[in-house]
Amino acid sequence: MKIYVGNLPDDANEEELRRAFSAFGEVSSVNITNVLGSEWKKGFAFVEMPSTVGGQAAVDALNKKILKGRMLRVNLARLPGTNRGRQPVVL
Repeated sequence: MKIYVGNLPDDANEEELRRAFSAFGEVSSVNITNVLGSEWKKGFAFVEMPSTVGGQAAVDALNKKILKGRMLRVNLARLPGTNRGRQPVVL
């Protein structure tokens, strides 16, 4: 299960996220996204967990939790190009 973690503090690191999510099950990978060609962070990450039960528990528990003064946005990752719940535009 791939999980989106948004509104990350600038100084958040992968080990902190791994530790937070591993309280709910095994963590396969953690990837904090950087601006291409630099070390600047974009403020979001993806966490992969093999268990859907553990992944959903992590989403439920960590969404809107505070990390270093920032309220995290944690939800299931969406495939690129999917309609994010918005109504289609009719021209």
